[in-house]
Amino acid sequence: MAFTGSGVRIEGDDNLQSMLVGTVMRKIKSRTWKKQRYFKLQDDFMTIWYKSKKAGNAHSTFSVSDVEAIREGHQSEVLLSIADEFPAERCFTLVFRGRRANLDLVAESEEEARSWIHGMKKLMENLENMGEREKLDQWIGDWFKKADKNNDGRMNFKEVRDLLKMMNVDMNEHHAHRLFTMADKSQSGTLEDDEFVLFYKMLTQREDVLRVFQEFSSDGQKLSQSDLEDFLREEQLEGGDVQQRAEQLIRRYEPSDTAKLLDAMTFDGFLMYLGSAEGSIFNPQRRPVFQDMSQPLCHYFISSSHNTYLMEDQLRGQSSVEGYIRALTRGCRCVEVDCWDGANGEPIVYHGHTFTSKILFKDVVSAVGNYAFKVSEYPVILSIENHCNVEQQRVMAQHLNLILGDKLLKSTLEGKAPVRLPSPEELKGKILVKAKKMGGLEEGLNGAVEEALSGEMSDDDEGADMDEDNLHRESVRRRLKKSKQRLSKELSACVVYCKSVHFSSFKHARIHSKFYEVASFTENKARKHLREAGADFLHHNSRQLTRVYPTGFRTDSSNFNPQEMWNAGCQIVALNFQTAGEGMDLNDGLFRQNGCCGYVLKPGFMTDSEKRFDPETPQRRDGHRPVVLTVQVISGQQLPKVNIKEDSIVDPQVRVEIHGVPLDQAKQETRYIENNGFNPVWYDTLRFTVHTPELAMVRFVVEDYDKTSKNDFVGQFTLPLSCVQQGYRHIHLLSRDGTSIHPSSLFVHIRITELEKLPEHP
Repeated sequence: MAFTGSGVRIEGDDNLQSMLVGTVMRKIKSRTWKKQRYFKLQDDFMTIWYKSKKAGNAHSTFSVSDVEAIREGHQSEVLLSIADEFPAERCFTLVFRGRRANLDLVAESEEEARSWIHGMKKLMENLENMGEREKLDQWIGDWFKKADKNNDGRMNFKEVRDLLKMMNVDMNEHHAHRLFTMADKSQSGTLEDDEFVLFYKMLTQREDVLRVFQEFSSDGQKLSQSDLEDFLREEQLEGGDVQQRAEQLIRRYEPSDTAKLLDAMTFDGFLMYLGSAEGSIFNPQRRPVFQDMSQPLCHYFISSSHNTYLMEDQLRGQSSVEGYIRALTRGCRCVEVDCWDGANGEPIVYHGHTFTSKILFKDVVSAVGNYAFKVSEYPVILSIENHCNVEQQRVMAQHLNLILGDKLLKSTLEGKAPVRLPSPEELKGKILVKAKKMGGLEEGLNGAVEEALSGEMSDDDEGADMDEDNLHRESVRRRLKKSKQRLSKELSACVVYCKSVHFSSFKHARIHSKFYEVASFTENKARKHLREAGADFLHHNSRQLTRVYPTGFRTDSSNFNPQEMWNAGCQIVALNFQTAGEGMDLNDGLFRQNGCCGYVLKPGFMTDSEKRFDPETPQRRDGHRPVVLTVQVISGQQLPKVNIKEDSIVDPQVRVEIHGVPLDQAKQETRYIENNGFNPVWYDTLRFTVHTPELAMVRFVVEDYDKTSKNDFVGQFTLPLSCVQQGYRHIHLLSRDGTSIHPSSLFVHIRITELEKLPEHP
């Protein structure tokens, strides 16, 4: 078959050869669940197939593209729990994208484990280096294999008809047969290899892109370099050296050597460019770290997780160190640790007074130490909710110091009394503890707190680091036991720039609070402050950190919309990372820019304490310059099926949402297209007025329209308006979990223009 191998060189690669033969390994789910499975790499070098010895014909598969990372040795809770039984050299973990559970494996020998670890790494690397054309060939090959039911390497018309249904295409039989006959060059009544590629190309002919291509092509056949420059200047609104840019794009995306020699781009090259990262809606210049990272911490939005230890809901969900690893490797920079007294003097982490499982505090600290800086070098904040007695607090401090070592920030930078928070740049590679503290930074520097071994918290500070749902449960016991919580000086000493305090009022804070004090609010309290004193809230957040977290009534671990908190300049907006949906889409969208480093600089009008911005009345701001966003939704490509019924085909509808200050919140929809998830065409235009573009997020959602019930989710993509590229762009859709569903996309045309100011009435 022309479709095997996907460009992998296997000659002389013993690891891949051994994976093709297959291996028996143990799949481990717990100390007691350890079952043998037969694992084998398929001939496409993309699919891993595995089955139980007893399960008859039942088997499972996963794609190499689903795997995000490989961890060697005992690097998961499950494998750590059986470390005494199987040596680390035989163990490894496959970590999947999104929220899918890890696969923990034990090979029969060290050699076999090595073969699979090195082989998988090679396949993943190969996939990463694959060009757009190879990815497309791979995708076509995958479909061929799915449709070629009898595995004879050719496809008859019945198999083609079944394939069209699988691909979300509702095509009348006559048209399908006409394409089939045109592609069957050998007139054998079946399609093989190149004939199938031809059939697929006819099926996916992009009339929408062809129309744009021909509009700019002088001869209708190709784009000369000058044609391409016109397109880049007039449509894509590219600034800078457009001539150099056109040369670069021809070199990068044009498949025909003949066209390259003529400094021209064929339709195929044009399509490759528009389908690439450079032709996507997200501006590639905003992907790496591009912002000033030397401003105080309170000038940044910080990617933050709530109940980080939970993998599911808050009543009986599983607590896991994996929650911390997943959050940190997604760029999260503030994680939450709920600490309680545990057995044998070891503090534990769990959602207090519920049936959620418990994990050791020291294991959480180890995981944070190991994974804090894998994807971002900027500081991580450990938000500690402390319910422990003084003895176990000392143990906590000991673990923090011993396990984190130099990574733990133990004193102010340069040992001086500071006047403002340090910057992410200055705190690179450091882990900060946010918790209660005896006294202030100043006293800590001149040793005033050193005398006491432990101290009592004032009434004001008691409960300062506790989430409200825990506070409520605690208050019942407090009435019975009136003593104040004591704090160990060792744990207090671990807190430098993030002292948790109780919040009284903005007026009180303006006069008395210190820049290193952090107040926490439930979403409801934050909303109340926002409604009653939006400008004061914003001013408060221009000089110190604020944390906002979901109300305790969200026992299903659902999320609130973080945008309203960002509108107030709140930095630590803590979300349940384990729960997919709109809240996490917005969070992922905001932090997709600036190197996914977990810090995004707030707009200048939010960090300047002299400027009084109120998100409720954005038009009063100095320099208020509203814009009009015009989105023409042109077409969709290869949208995934959402209904597993074989003959059901998607009726796609696109919704564009603007999330921003209240005045900017808006959503509009296209028509729905009946029975076509494969290549629906809309040409529907949606317009939005945006008053505060600096804070606006744009979310594109595709749904399967249903007259009688709620629409089904198909895919989405969310990004800041400031990262949108104008012109003809593809939007590469993501699943509910935020993972790629290549090659599903939308094709759109984008314009952002300044709103014409209406003349004042005399």
